[in-house]
Amino acid sequence: MEHTTLRSILILLAVAVLVVAALRRVKLPAVIAYLFTGLLVGPHGLGWIQDTADTRDLAEFGVVFLLFTLGLEFSLPKLLVMRRAVFLLGGMQVLLTTLGTAAMAWLFGAPVPVAIVLGGAFAMSSTAIVAKQLAEQSELNLQHGRLSIAVLLFQDLAVIPFLILIPALTHGSGTAIADGLLWSFLKGALAFIAILGAGRLFLRPLFHQIASARSAELFTIAVLLVTLAAAWSTAALGLSLALGAFLAGMMLAETEYRHQVDADIRPFRDILLGLFFVTVGMLLNPHIVARHWWLLILSVAALMLFKTALVALLSRVLGADRGAALRTGLVLAQGGEFGFALLTLGLTAGIVRAPLAEFGLAVIVLSMIVSPLLIRANHTIVARIFPDTDADERDRLQHDIGQHQIHAEDHVLIVGYGRVGQNVARFLEPEGFAFVALDLDPVRVKRAREAGDPVYYGDGTNPAILKAAGVERARAVVISYFQVPTALKILEHVKKFRPDVPVLVRTRDDVDLDKLMQAGATEVIPETMESSLMVASHLLHLLGIPMSKILRKIQDVRSHRYSLLRSVFRGQDALPMETSHAFREQLYTVTLNAGSRAINKTIGELNLKAAQVVVTALRREGVVGRQPSADTLLKEGDVLVLWGTPEDLESSEEKLLKGA
Repeated sequence: MEHTTLRSILILLAVAVLVVAALRRVKLPAVIAYLFTGLLVGPHGLGWIQDTADTRDLAEFGVVFLLFTLGLEFSLPKLLVMRRAVFLLGGMQVLLTTLGTAAMAWLFGAPVPVAIVLGGAFAMSSTAIVAKQLAEQSELNLQHGRLSIAVLLFQDLAVIPFLILIPALTHGSGTAIADGLLWSFLKGALAFIAILGAGRLFLRPLFHQIASARSAELFTIAVLLVTLAAAWSTAALGLSLALGAFLAGMMLAETEYRHQVDADIRPFRDILLGLFFVTVGMLLNPHIVARHWWLLILSVAALMLFKTALVALLSRVLGADRGAALRTGLVLAQGGEFGFALLTLGLTAGIVRAPLAEFGLAVIVLSMIVSPLLIRANHTIVARIFPDTDADERDRLQHDIGQHQIHAEDHVLIVGYGRVGQNVARFLEPEGFAFVALDLDPVRVKRAREAGDPVYYGDGTNPAILKAAGVERARAVVISYFQVPTALKILEHVKKFRPDVPVLVRTRDDVDLDKLMQAGATEVIPETMESSLMVASHLLHLLGIPMSKILRKIQDVRSHRYSLLRSVFRGQDALPMETSHAFREQLYTVTLNAGSRAINKTIGELNLKAAQVVVTALRREGVVGRQPSADTLLKEGDVLVLWGTPEDLESSEEKLLKGA
C-alpha cells in the first residue's frame, strides 16, 4: 500500500509544522500556511497526497468543530446589544454582496444555483484574520472595529441558512428548487426545535452527573458524543453535518459548563480545522492560476473594491463617520474561511464544477493574503483620503470627556478600567481619593457608568483625551494596560503635560521594566514578579519566619527592581501563554425596571449568595451606596452592581427580573 492513511497524515503534519513555523516568522496567518501546505503536497503540487474521499471526510470534521465552537460562542444578549449593526449592516452586506456577485456570475453564463453558491462564498469575510489583526492593533473597540465584529457576527449566522440552501439547489431548477428549499428549511426548523428541546431537557442533568464524576476524560468523551450525535442527526435528515454541530454548540452554550466545553474541544477543532484548510489547498490548481492570472488579479481587485465600497456606504448610511465607514470597508474586504466551506460544499454536492471551484478558492486565498497588510494600513489609507477624520474624532471624544470632567481636581487618572483598574478604584474610594478612568470598551464603560463610576470612553494614547480627562491636574496616573507599546505612548504624553506627576504602570512581566522606567514611569509593577512575591511571603510565613523579616525581604526585592526574581532561565522568543478560564468573576449591573420580581423585596430575601453572587453596590437616584445591607428594600429604577462568574450572574439576573 503506497498511500496509506497513516502515511498521508504523517506527511501532512510534518509539512504543516515546517510551513506554519516558516510563515509565522513573516507574520502571515496560520490559515495561509495550511493552504500552502495543501498546495505543496497535493495532486497539483508534489503529488505526495491524492485528493481522496478519506481526506475530504476527515477535513469535513474540521468544519463540524468550527461550527460547534461558533454555536458555543453564540450569545443572544450580545446580538441584542449590537442588533442594529448586526442585523442592518451585517444583513444588508451579506444580502447585497450575495446578490451582486451572483448577478455578475449569472451575466457571465453561470447557472442560477452556481451563481448563488459563488455569491454566498464571496459574501463572507475572514473572522480569524480580522479579529486577530484588529486585536493586535488595539482597534477592536474603536468604531470601525465594533462595526466589523458586528458584520462578522451576522456572517457567522448567515452560514447556517447557506448550509441548508446549498443541498436544496441540487433539485434541478424552477419549481423543483423552490420545493427543495421549502422542504430543506422545514427540516432545518425541525432539527433546530428537536435538538434544542432535547438539550434543555437532558443536557444539563447529563453533564451535571458527568461533572460529578470528576473525570476529565469522561467529560471530553461526552462533549464529543453530543457534538457528533447532533451532526449525525442533521445529516440523517439530508442536511449538513455542520448544521447539527452548530445546534449542539448552542445547546451547550446555555449550560454552566460552556467554558469547560470550549477548553476541551478547542484542540480537536484546531487540528481538524487545520486539516480542512490543507485539503482546500489541495484543491488549488496553480496551472489554472498561471493560465488565467490576469483574470484572477482582476477578480480579486473587483471583489475587494466592491466589498469595501459597499460596507463603507452601508456604514455611512447607519450613522458612522466617513473615516470609520471606510476603515470598516477596508477591514472586511477579503474573503473568508466560511467561503471555503461553502465552495467545498457546493463542489461536493455537484453544483460547482472543479475548475470554477478552484478559481473561486484562488480568489479567496489571494484576498486573504493581501488582507493583513490592508488592515494594518487602514488608518494610513483613510488619513490620506480624509486628513481631518482623526481631528473630528478627537474633538468629539474630547468634548464628551471634557464636558463631564472639566472640574476634576487632585484626582487619580486610571487609564484602562479592566480588572486591575477597577480593583485600584475600589481601594481609592474608601480612602476618599477621587478618580477618573478611561477605557476603550464601550460595554464596560456603559456598565461602570450605570454603577456610578466616573468612567469615560477614550483612547489614553491620544494627548487631547488625556488633557480633557484632567491629566494636568491629576495627583497620580495609573496605566493598567499590559501592552508595553501602548503604555509607552501614554507615558510620553503624560510626561509632556506633567513631568512631575507620579505614574504607575502595570505589565505582564519584567521584560520591558527598564524601558518603562527610562520613559518616565515612577513604579512598574510586573504581575509575574508580584505574584512570585506573594507566594514566597505566604510560604515563608507558613514556615515560621517572622512577618517583619518577610516584609523587609519583600521591600528589598522591590527596591532592587526585582533583580533577584529576574535571574531565571528564559526560553528564546518565549510567547505569553493563553489566559485560563480561572478567576472569571466580574462586575455586572442590573436595572430594576417596572415589573421586575425584585421590586419591594429586600436583598436578603432574594438570597443571591446561594447563587454565589454578591451585591457590591446599589445606585438609587444617582447616589451610589457600597456594600448595601441585607435588609435594604429594593425599588423601581434601582441599579444593582453584582459580582460573580458569568454563569451565576446570568441566572441571578433572570431571578431578579423574571423570577426563579
